[in-house]
Amino acid sequence: MSLKRGEEAVVEVEAAAFKGKGVARHNGMAIFIPGAVPGDRVKVRITKRKKSYREARILEMLDPSEDRIKPRCRHASTCGGCTWQQLPYEKQLEYKEQQVRDHMERIGKLDPSIVETIIGCDEEFYYRNKMEYSFGTRRWLSRDEIEKDEYVDDKGFAAGLHAPGRFDKILDLQECHLQHPVSFRILDQVRSWCIENGVPAYDTKAHSGFMRHLVVRTSKANNELMVNLVTNGEDDHIVGKLASHLLNHFSEITTILNNINDQRNPTAIGHTEKVLSGSGYITDSIGPWSFRISANSFFQTNTSQAGKLYKIARSFCLDDEMSSKEIGSQPKKLIYDLYCGVGSISLYLSDIAKKVVGIELSDVAVDNARINALLNETENVHFLTGDMKDTLNDELINQHGMPDCLVTDPPRAGMHPDVVDRICRLKLPRVVYVSCNPSTQARDLKTLSEVYQVDQVQPVDMFPQTWHIESVARLSLK
Repeated sequence: MSLKRGEEAVVEVEAAAFKGKGVARHNGMAIFIPGAVPGDRVKVRITKRKKSYREARILEMLDPSEDRIKPRCRHASTCGGCTWQQLPYEKQLEYKEQQVRDHMERIGKLDPSIVETIIGCDEEFYYRNKMEYSFGTRRWLSRDEIEKDEYVDDKGFAAGLHAPGRFDKILDLQECHLQHPVSFRILDQVRSWCIENGVPAYDTKAHSGFMRHLVVRTSKANNELMVNLVTNGEDDHIVGKLASHLLNHFSEITTILNNINDQRNPTAIGHTEKVLSGSGYITDSIGPWSFRISANSFFQTNTSQAGKLYKIARSFCLDDEMSSKEIGSQPKKLIYDLYCGVGSISLYLSDIAKKVVGIELSDVAVDNARINALLNETENVHFLTGDMKDTLNDELINQHGMPDCLVTDPPRAGMHPDVVDRICRLKLPRVVYVSCNPSTQARDLKTLSEVYQVDQVQPVDMFPQTWHIESVARLSLK
């Protein structure tokens, strides 16, 4: 008999699924359980009933898995930022690699043996170079607080991260181990200062209040730190006093900005930006390349792992494994870089290319890419703005030439079917597919494999303590 919503069951967790959920079975029906670890024996309550599966939450841990460990952070079971802290890092890597193999076999219809051993991260914690915190007037209550007999007030000034699936409630953080420890100390200081000075947090429903977001960006390469105060409207007096307060308490800060977003949209990007202190940007490096990062620039969140990812993509662009001396003697290639963002991959490939053509939809990103090319004195990289399904056409190829290698790094949704079809019809010698979502990558590879041989897929862990994973695929024309 199939379980209905609200019913309870005792199950054994068998495996780890996509998005970090544990998988158990009851009468043959799959049950996905957030926070569960393979090997756990748990009592669960069904929270969602679907035709082919169920979702549930843990009511009681009856027999924990031998792999289960105590999370470092007190918020790990509530916060959506670190869904796998209850697993040792070596187990996280094992499950991530297996998920990539599963996607390639099940979705891509490919031989899973093409998936290489995952490349792990040297830093299990404190690896992010950017954290975007939010402020709100309603804090997310813990399950213990909800189940208390007495009333627990959730109103007040909350500072932290949005509760999973909720735009209106904030998990009021008391610690965080994703970015350098100074990042949380800055958040804590902003929260205390606003409460002491009567500065209200933003209320999403009423569209009132002042403090919306705090964005902290760091550069290990140059020991720089940016603070971006995102507010609902302008008040030079308040933000000026807060900026001075932070500069007095944190010598690490090199620049402070104020982004003003008085619209209802929830982004930390303002229609107006004011530089309160410093240059208004920081610079970071991936390999030998330097990048200027403004408050709203996209940049890989894990700088050291981005270097490993780009090194793989670079090697996949080359004909075969070879020494650096042999690489220098190899003929330079014409490379197209699709979804190029701020040009980080384009620049990283520029030394093996006679020309790199980077294409990106965002004109702001392209402006940043051109600045980065100037910063690195790179003249053989050209950036274009356009929608990929419209820009990758005969006119582009007539202008720049047929590429020897095409690199694509699309968003999580993968490539538009028209772009996949166009790449198939081009019949290029080499395609390198960088992905932050192996499931959509596998979907696209299934179509591309009609024309190209998928030689190799290399998983790279960019985000320890989470279920997210990136992978790079190398394709050769059949």
